[in-house]
Amino acid sequence: MRPAPILSAFRQALGEAWAGGAGALLPLGFFAGAAVLVPLGIGTDPQTLRAVGPGILWVALALSSLVTLERIFQADTEDGALDLWLQTGAPASAIAGAKTFAHWLAAGLPLALLSPLLALMFQAEASTDLLRNAALYGLGGLAFYFWGGVGAALSATVRRGGLLISLIALPLYVPTAIFGALSMTHGPGSESAPLFLAASTLFALAVAPFAMAAALRLAAD
Repeated sequence: MRPAPILSAFRQALGEAWAGGAGALLPLGFFAGAAVLVPLGIGTDPQTLRAVGPGILWVALALSSLVTLERIFQADTEDGALDLWLQTGAPASAIAGAKTFAHWLAAGLPLALLSPLLALMFQAEASTDLLRNAALYGLGGLAFYFWGGVGAALSATVRRGGLLISLIALPLYVPTAIFGALSMTHGPGSESAPLFLAASTLFALAVAPFAMAAALRLAAD
């Protein structure tokens, strides 16, 4: 494996994530906006907010991850950089994984860091569980970005491919969202849910880069 092209792809993706106005702040604003509006719509009953909060935040996290996914590979196909990446000899899966991970660092990790504050709006108790839940949001968000990267790679040659990315990625988000929300409740199966969440993320990290690489090779042909 050649590290230089992979590091170059990682650094380029970090810059792309912040390009175009607000850049990586767009998912943060979407995440916060969705979480703020829900309590206004369903009322202020503490028990209701506490019951629906985890599910609402996981749905908002999944949707927020879609906001900037178009940026991961589309520019590379338009300016010819994709062909250069594929000619470096570095594994295409490693390059795709590095670019996706960079976008998660720039746009996905801040969502997890914001989640404890938003959880308080849903009447969550101010305890160390908030930090644990933030780690779970970060773990699940990583899976969201890698599955979303598959959609971004498949739509790399499509102008304004946000809708296509959503159609491809959202079904892949379902297991992660279910296990993530379940891990923050106290119902049946909640104790083992974090393990299943971790397993779903590891599966995404193992499979998604190769799916992205295959899609990018098709886009380069």
